[in-house]
Amino acid sequence: MASKSQPSAPQTGNPGNIANSKAASQGQWGRAWEVDWFSLASVIFLLLFAPLIVYYFIMACDQYGCSLTAPVLNTVTGHASLTDIWAKTPPVTMKAVQIYTLWVTFQVLLYMLLPDFCHKFVPRYVGGVQEGAVTPAGVVNKYEVNGLQAWLITHLLWFANSHFLFWFSPTIIFDNWIPLLWCANVLGYAVSTFAMIKGYLFPTNAKDCKFTGNFFYNYMMGIEFNPRIGKWFDFKLFFNGRPGIVAWTLINLSFAAKQQELYGQVTNSMVLVNVLQAIYVLDFFWNETWYLKTIDICHDHFGWYLGWGDCVWLPYLYTLQGLYLVYHPVQLSTPHAVGVLVLGLLGYYIFRMANHQKDLFRRTDGRCLIWGQKPKAIECSYASADGQKHHSKLLVSGFWGVARHLNYTGDLMGSLAYCLACGGSHLLPYFYIIYMTILLTHRCLRDEHRCASKYGRDWAHYTAAVPYRLLPGIF
Repeated sequence: MASKSQPSAPQTGNPGNIANSKAASQGQWGRAWEVDWFSLASVIFLLLFAPLIVYYFIMACDQYGCSLTAPVLNTVTGHASLTDIWAKTPPVTMKAVQIYTLWVTFQVLLYMLLPDFCHKFVPRYVGGVQEGAVTPAGVVNKYEVNGLQAWLITHLLWFANSHFLFWFSPTIIFDNWIPLLWCANVLGYAVSTFAMIKGYLFPTNAKDCKFTGNFFYNYMMGIEFNPRIGKWFDFKLFFNGRPGIVAWTLINLSFAAKQQELYGQVTNSMVLVNVLQAIYVLDFFWNETWYLKTIDICHDHFGWYLGWGDCVWLPYLYTLQGLYLVYHPVQLSTPHAVGVLVLGLLGYYIFRMANHQKDLFRRTDGRCLIWGQKPKAIECSYASADGQKHHSKLLVSGFWGVARHLNYTGDLMGSLAYCLACGGSHLLPYFYIIYMTILLTHRCLRDEHRCASKYGRDWAHYTAAVPYRLLPGIF
């Protein structure tokens, strides 16, 4: 979210927590050591307004039929006041607290106490204990990869309840949507605050901490690279993958159940949203081991950006299409529905195959075929904070020879498909594609800034070989 800079001679704002100043000055990558005024302004803006944006979207659906302009117009014209809007907003309830506490506790138990067994009988699935990428301090963390298992168990229980057990209504999430929002905010702020305190007082690895001397930036972007409790509870992997992404498909199913309850049918648009987003979620858990090598794990520190974002922003704004379709059930024409499906599947294919090509290239050290040919790559090197020199290769074949981030292009195609499934009557469901375009463009630039700092002249050779970022011939 926030723009970052990385000076050529980084200095920590808290030298007492990094024992070896020489190591701290070597080839670090990740978030900034120092904060420019634009980054600080962006951080403060997001800390202040991101929670209000989430509330505004959810309130607009609850009180104004998902119209984004009606609340503003009503307030400006005097037909409603902010006090009136707030008074109509459902408060937190004990039922919501119990639901959310049970939900998070259940996911923690699945993460910590049930070692993965899916990899033992599911062909080609890679789970169990896996290694992540080398950290800036030269550490290689181990992870218990069991997200697919957690997703399957959770959804099997959901379907068992819906059809046989009847412990609760399948509309329970929609029926408590706003009270659950307050619970998610409490967890998001609590874990972000704890992570910051932990970074100062008892970090998991002091050499993987970064301090800017600015409280707001440290709070948002995080201090610790891989905060952990004990050997296996990794904050980044758990919060990135469990409370929000496992819930994503459950939330959509609850919205579909509410549509069935209200209108006596589930529209083809709701089916498309559920199916296309479920493909994305399942892809995430099927490739959770691959995810250990992505920017979220390899570069981002754990702060409010990830902690609150995964608890609140992701489950509440990534599911806006399903929420919108509860209030506005759209039945698409057959050509429209087929077009949305084709766009979504094509985007997923590009996203998955691009990531598969990179993963295959890494796993085989280039001894493979991509598009029927031996892949081409640019040799590069970098240094970690412990002074060790590492070697790597940048792929310039297949999708990665077309554009440097064509996987993001596929992701954006899928995002657009979710939105197009909702028709064109309201702007609200299209927030997702607008946000994802901004996010992935910024992430693209942020990733390239880090790679330029990490690889130096080797990165310049790579960008000369693959000149476009997202759209060949355009950008």
